[in-house]
Amino acid sequence: MVEQVKPQYSVSWITKIAEIPQAEWDALALPLATPFLEWEWLNNIETSKSAIPRTGWQPCHLAVWRGRTLIGAAPLYVKGHSYGEFVFDHQWADLSHRLGVPYYPKMLGMTPFTPAVGYRFLIAPGEDEDEITQIMVAAVDHFCDRNRISGCNFLFVDPQWREVMERNGFISWQHHGYIWSNRNFNSFDDYLKMFNTKQRKNIKQERKAVAKAGLQVKVFNGREIPRHLYPYIYRFYSSTCDKFYWGSKYLTRKFFEQLYPNYRDRVLLVVAYTENNDSRPVGMSFCLHKGENLYGRYWGCLEEYDCLHFEACYYKPIEWAIANGIKMYDPGAGGRHKKRRGFPATANHSLHRFYNRRMSQILQNYIDEVNQMEQAEIEAINNDLPFNKQEINFSLD
Repeated sequence: MVEQVKPQYSVSWITKIAEIPQAEWDALALPLATPFLEWEWLNNIETSKSAIPRTGWQPCHLAVWRGRTLIGAAPLYVKGHSYGEFVFDHQWADLSHRLGVPYYPKMLGMTPFTPAVGYRFLIAPGEDEDEITQIMVAAVDHFCDRNRISGCNFLFVDPQWREVMERNGFISWQHHGYIWSNRNFNSFDDYLKMFNTKQRKNIKQERKAVAKAGLQVKVFNGREIPRHLYPYIYRFYSSTCDKFYWGSKYLTRKFFEQLYPNYRDRVLLVVAYTENNDSRPVGMSFCLHKGENLYGRYWGCLEEYDCLHFEACYYKPIEWAIANGIKMYDPGAGGRHKKRRGFPATANHSLHRFYNRRMSQILQNYIDEVNQMEQAEIEAINNDLPFNKQEINFSLD
C-alpha cells in the first residue's frame, strides 16, 4: 500500500525485504557502520524462514519514496511476543496487563535476533534527515493507530540517531553490553598489559589449556572459508541452544547455509580441530565484521574442552582484530565471562513510545529512575574489572 504524504514524497509498507531491489536498499545501508541492516542479511533472515509470521515476526518494513527513488527505509516487524529481542520488556508487558491494556501486538524496529548496536532509519545521503525522519515517524504512528498496535520500540539504536528520535518524542531506556575497544594495541601482548598481574596470568593459562588439550584453533575470513564449514555453523549454534538456551533456536539451518556465497565477505570463523583431524571441527565461533567493527554472534562445541570457549570467542578474535585494524569488538549477549577478559560494561539504549495514555505517562514518570539504576550497575561492574590501576582510570573516564 502506498500513501502520499507530501506532494514530492510517498510511503509504502513492505511485507518482505525482497520487494525492494537490493541495490536500492543497500545504497542506504552500505554507508552505515553496522552490517546488520544490509539487504542480504535481512533478506536471508526472511527467506530462511527465521523471521516470518509463523515465528511471530511479521515483516512490515517502511519505505519512503521520491517518485520512484527510495530515499528512506526501516526494517520493522509487528510482534505478538517479546522473544528474540534481548531487551527484556516483560515488566512493561506485566504492567500493561495489570492496567487492562493490551500490550501485543507491538511494533518493533531491530534486526531480528541481533543484540548489536546500530539500528536506525536508513536515509539516503544528502537528504534532510530531520524532514525524512518526521515523515517516517508520522507514518509509523498512523500505522500503529490504524492497526491498534500498543507501542513502537526501537532496540540497540545508533547513538547519534537516538538523539534525533528523542527530538521526535521517543523515550530512551538505558541498558548495557560488553564491548572491547582497541587502544592502539600492536599485539596480543599489548592487550594483556592492561590487566593486573593475576588476571594476565589467568589468561595465559587459559590459552595454554587449549593447546595442552591437543587442539589447534584456526581463523578463516571471507572467501578463504571452506564451503563445507557453513553447515557446521548451524550444528554448533543448535548444540549451544539445546544445552543452555532452551527455546531460543531462532535461526534455521538454511539461514547459515545461505550465507555462502553472497554474504561470506562479512563472515569470520574461529574453528577448533583436534591435532589428528583437521577436517572435522570440534568447536567454532561465528563472527561478522564490517569496516573497523567486529561482532561475535554464535558459538558451540561438540565436546567439552577446558577454556576453548574463551579462546574461540575472545582471545582469537581479539588477536585477529588487533592484526586487522579492528577498533571495536562486540562479542554478543551476556557478560559473566566477558568483563574478566577486557570487555567493560558499555551503555546502549532502546527507544519507546506507548500509544496508551496511562502507559505513556508511567514510562515518562519512571524512566529516569530506571536509567539511573542501570548507570549505577554499569559503574559497579566497571569498578570491579581486573585491570591495572592506570587502565581502570582510563576505562571509567
